Amino acid sequence: MFESLSDKLEEALKRIRGQAKITEENVTEALTEVRRALLDADVNFNVVKKFIDDVKEKSLGIEVKGNLLPGQLMIKLIHDELVALMGTSKADIAQAPQAPTIVMVAGLQGSGKTTFCAKLAFSLKKKGRQPLLVACDIYRPAAIDQLRTLGQSMSLPVFSKDGAKPLEIANEALQYAKKFGRDIVIVDTAGRLTIDEEMMQEVADLKDSLKPHEILFVCDAMTGQDAVNTAKAFDDRLSVTGVVLTKLDGDTRGGAALSIRAVTGKPIKYVGIGEKVDALEPFFPERIASRILGMGDILTLVEKAQQQIDEKDAEKLEEKLRKNQFTFEDFLEQLRMIKKMGSLRDLLGMLPGMDKALRGVQIDEKAFARVEAMVLSMTKEERSQPKLLNGSRRKRIAAGSGTSVQDVNRLIKQFEDMQKMMKNMTKGKMASMFGGQTPQFPTSSRRP
Repeated sequence: MFESLSDKLEEALKRIRGQAKITEENVTEALTEVRRALLDADVNFNVVKKFIDDVKEKSLGIEVKGNLLPGQLMIKLIHDELVALMGTSKADIAQAPQAPTIVMVAGLQGSGKTTFCAKLAFSLKKKGRQPLLVACDIYRPAAIDQLRTLGQSMSLPVFSKDGAKPLEIANEALQYAKKFGRDIVIVDTAGRLTIDEEMMQEVADLKDSLKPHEILFVCDAMTGQDAVNTAKAFDDRLSVTGVVLTKLDGDTRGGAALSIRAVTGKPIKYVGIGEKVDALEPFFPERIASRILGMGDILTLVEKAQQQIDEKDAEKLEEKLRKNQFTFEDFLEQLRMIKKMGSLRDLLGMLPGMDKALRGVQIDEKAFARVEAMVLSMTKEERSQPKLLNGSRRKRIAAGSGTSVQDVNRLIKQFEDMQKMMKNMTKGKMASMFGGQTPQFPTSSRRP
């Protein structure tokens, strides 16, 4: 995420690091490179101009005090301006005073609109809400089937009606929601390859009829300025209440994320970071700014861990560690928990400095599967009593998991080392861990 922009900003800020004090000359030199980095990232020209002017004005009016270095001060100023540019704080989804809350989702075809509807429903269901998905995209043949399939995978109802117009479908869906106690209605509207009058009139009619509490515009973050321009066109016609950026995991530039709030005045509410229904995050401007500047995102990492860790299970695990009873069964459970948290690269990238350290390194995500296969090839007795794993048993495990005896030996050695380390952990240290430590998963060499 934002790799290209992060690299260029780092290069730009090198010009002021090591300077004894902030002067107009070294600030101007550094900000010239920052301006170039932002423009290369496809950030709106007017947004870049204001950003640079604001940072320069604030930097020249500040005296460097104590142990703070000029480079550190500039990073803080740029961080704060990035946060201000993207919205200062998280914008929550609206909630109607009386159910159901109506959320209308609009956007161009191919932006990830239908998938976002499912992701939003899944996220709200986890919070105890009762979503209803409504299929109003009657023009793309696969849209209704896609929404039905996604709804079925989450055990959520999808309202559709063959042969009906979007306005009829939406109004009947609203009655259905009231009748069956669905407290939030998510309406997937039709998209087109380009903006046209027919499309805009249809979503405008839906807005007038449904009077939605939220109108979310979904756009592909990888399209840069095109996404910003399209967002403005939709906002001019619909008065959208928020923006959703999809495919942010594949966007190394960041132009849309940095421009869209300033150009439209509307907050970014969610970001899509993958294809699965759980690959959706609320948009935190401060955390995104930290990622762009290579500071990591510890808060999001902790939240992901908390979603997977049950407090009672953590206490049981801690007790086992104290008594040196941590087994391969426990290890397998912790491994699966980490897999649920997302991509290993993404998780490591949230640690300060790690995003840069991992640049150009291929992380073998399949290592999880190989380790899991080795553990599952053990008998229940072997997983509970690793000391039973003699040479012949290790050979059988390797054959059963499609790995080598050396791989099995390496896993067992790492497991034993982990047992020793965990046994010496204090309770305070244990609370800061994610229920265990993963083995040293293999990575390939750096790219040339």
